[in-house]
Amino acid sequence: MDINRRILVTGGCGFIGSNFVRLLLEDHPDWRVINLDKLTYAGNLKNLEGIEEDEHYGFVKADICDAKTMEELFVSEQIDSVVHFAAESHVDRSITGPAAFIQTNIVGTFTLLEAARKTWLDESWKGNEPRFLHVSTDEVYGSLGDTGMFTESTPFDPRSPYSASKASSDHLVSAYLHTYGLPVVITNCSNNYGPYQFPEKLIPLIFHNSMTGKPLPIYGDGKYVRDWLYVKDHCEAIVEVLTKGQNGQAYNIGGNNEKQNLEVVTGICDTLDRKLGLPKSGEARRNLITYVKDRPGHDRRYAIDASFIKEQLGWEPKVSFEAGIEKTVDWYLANQEWVASVIDGSYQKYYEKMYS
Repeated sequence: MDINRRILVTGGCGFIGSNFVRLLLEDHPDWRVINLDKLTYAGNLKNLEGIEEDEHYGFVKADICDAKTMEELFVSEQIDSVVHFAAESHVDRSITGPAAFIQTNIVGTFTLLEAARKTWLDESWKGNEPRFLHVSTDEVYGSLGDTGMFTESTPFDPRSPYSASKASSDHLVSAYLHTYGLPVVITNCSNNYGPYQFPEKLIPLIFHNSMTGKPLPIYGDGKYVRDWLYVKDHCEAIVEVLTKGQNGQAYNIGGNNEKQNLEVVTGICDTLDRKLGLPKSGEARRNLITYVKDRPGHDRRYAIDASFIKEQLGWEPKVSFEAGIEKTVDWYLANQEWVASVIDGSYQKYYEKMYS
């Protein structure tokens, strides 16, 4: 079979990245997919168990900040497309340790852009028409009040070291189009959820704690609002932008599912009560909810206006929040061994043996 596209997926062992790699191999068997991941705490090779033998899949353990390795990889694999997920992404961690966010999210993105520029804009480039897709977040826009939505023209107003580092990388990507003519596109998405999400994030954390009888922590009054996007919907949108998007354009990707954090948590609890019955205590799982001290600079509300990508590319989310939570809970219930390996850290021993 001919290879029609040679795509580098950075951070492909992470939550969204691994779902994206699986989607590509299922829907685009004529593409060569190279998964590049440093295998930090959030990179889990178990997320991609079962696909290692696919002849069109390859894995490279490397740091996106390693310029020499990135440049050699672009040449050796004849990379003509990049989907750049690799990032430090947890707001709480950015507050206590911002240096890693600056290094990975800004310096790492710069290093990839340089590798792409040196390869694709060289006169010797004979591959397909290239494209660099940078995956970003709605958090670059700051916080909304009770009304309004983020559009592609909303000014950036990042409030945390994480969102500031992503805003910086967004600007770098745009600058490489305007300065060098590098073919780039940017996506800014809302909160993702679904299979393989690391349990520092709200939905898998609440699932695990609900199953083990631990407190369910909610910041502040629980009324912070996020737009929730099922991960497969997001991955399908990225393919549309990669293949049909306009160079230099940013596309907002949202789920049309605004929910308060408290609604999300009670929804998971009630779904588990319905599927498994009440715990031995006889009390509903929502009784485990515990309000904790708010985090610094907590943005009150995010909401994505995804009408532009629908108008331009015909994409819109397929999965409602209620259906997505049902799918997600079912996946976690069916994959409790995966959950346990992440909670106890044994997933790291899996790749330490392979890459020691």
